Amino acid sequence: MAKVAFLGLGVMGYPMAGHLKAAGHEVTVYNRTAAKAEAWVAEHGGAAAATPREAAQGADFVMSCVGNDDDLREVCLGKDGAFKGMKTGSVFVDHTTVSAAVTRELSGEAAGHGVAFIDAPISGGQAGAENGQLSVMCGGDEAAYAKAEPVIAAYAKICRRLGESGAGQVTKMCNQIAIAGLVQGLAESLNFAEKAGLDIPAVVEVISQGAAGSWQMANRYETMAKNEFEFGFAVDWMRKDLAICLKTGDEIGASLPVTALVDQFYKDVQAMGGQRWDTSSLIARLRKLG
Repeated sequence: MAKVAFLGLGVMGYPMAGHLKAAGHEVTVYNRTAAKAEAWVAEHGGAAAATPREAAQGADFVMSCVGNDDDLREVCLGKDGAFKGMKTGSVFVDHTTVSAAVTRELSGEAAGHGVAFIDAPISGGQAGAENGQLSVMCGGDEAAYAKAEPVIAAYAKICRRLGESGAGQVTKMCNQIAIAGLVQGLAESLNFAEKAGLDIPAVVEVISQGAAGSWQMANRYETMAKNEFEFGFAVDWMRKDLAICLKTGDEIGASLPVTALVDQFYKDVQAMGGQRWDTSSLIARLRKLG
């Protein structure tokens, strides 16, 4: 078993760190709001640290799951950043969805500290984190990945290395691009069924068994039909991710017309007060249009 630090105990990080403890690892947690770390320790055991640097001291692996590029830089490179506390030969595994550019920047900084850096963004939502069934997309040194993969397995359904530093983040962009168009299509389909006076559960039962079936349909159609969105992956976070996708698309010359359009639809949802609504709330926008 390994000595592990986990930085960031949000809706994803909190249960992920719990799976590491349940798997028998020695876990120290850090969270910007200390009360959350204390609550985690009360529930799972382990230890809480006051700073990322303190949490990382002596750890074999340091996992992070924070908010954005700036948050990640701060926990890695700040005054009390994790890199200052990590021992030579240890591995930093970042589960945050951030730009490939900051990933490559931090990978270089980590190397200067004698530390390996793996970008390992995740997909599967809060339920996937709670159930230990996340998809983990990794980039970075192959040997470092091989060391980290058995630890990541505590909360992963599938974990794969896609290439060198940044490849995990680019793969996560592919994931978000696919989801954006899919959720809009599902929203239009369900709204269409409502307008036509059809029974939504009956419609979904039939079409979900064919080519239209998806995780989103299976897990979100009921709450979409009920206009319930106070859960799940927030629209604000999805717009953050899509901004990364669109910027990267411009940089590499990839056309993303549907992604750009759905991003604007999410902007409309934000204007409706849905900043923290689940991404399936695209259907609320359609209902508002009449």
